[in-house]
Formats: sequence, C-alpha cells, structure tokens
Amino acid sequence: MKKVTAAILIKDGKILIAKRKADDRQANKWEFPGGTVERNETPQACLKRELQEEFGINVSVGRILGESIYLYDHGSIKLLAYRVHWKSGKIALNDHADYRWVSAKALVEYDFAPADIPFVEKLQNQEFEL
Repeated sequence: MKKVTAAILIKDGKILIAKRKADDRQANKWEFPGGTVERNETPQACLKRELQEEFGINVSVGRILGESIYLYDHGSIKLLAYRVHWKSGKIALNDHADYRWVSAKALVEYDFAPADIPFVEKLQNQEFEL
C-alpha cells in the first residue's frame, strides 16, 4: 500500500485545494495538495518537499488529522492528512491545473478525488480542531 500525504492548509479562514491536470491520474479532480511518501522519507518531510515542488511555497507541518484508505484501479493508497501552516512563498502552479482558497462549506461544490472525500466531509462537519 502506497503512503500519500495531504495538506490541510488554511489561510485567512480558507482551505487550499488544487485541481489535477487533465493528463494526470484522477484527471481534473480536486484534492488537498501533497504527494507520495518516498523511501526513507517521513510524511512531514514529504509534505514540505511536495508543497515546495508543486507550488513553490514553504510550510511547517503540524499534527496528523487522520487517514483515509482507498483502493483505486491502479492500487491502494493510505492518505495521511496533516494540518499545515504557511511560512513563505507565492503560489506557482508547477504541477496542477488550478488552485483555490475555499471555505469548508464550499468544498462540496468541487469534484474531489475519492481518497480526499472523507477529509472534505470532516472539514464540513467541523470534526477537525484546526
């Protein structure tokens, strides 16, 4: 099972979400940014690396908020969601088609990748202490 990370990054009361490119797996689906944990890498280090590579921003990683296990056609993943805090940088779209800052209530308006949906629901139901 592949370990994948997801950043729950909140700034000014809005949550960062990103849209996958049309030629990606889960094409055009929205997600909480993150990526695959590489060998000998912690999930926290993965999130810092991925957000720097994909968006050009520097973050600090807080506590884990939960996990979601999902079986895709190409294999199963364990998605680990962490509370992430913005430190510096300006967002650049290096690996996504689009991004948005949205309220927890507005998350339902976006077509999320299946593994991310449990976190969408928890954010909407205010189940996370953020």
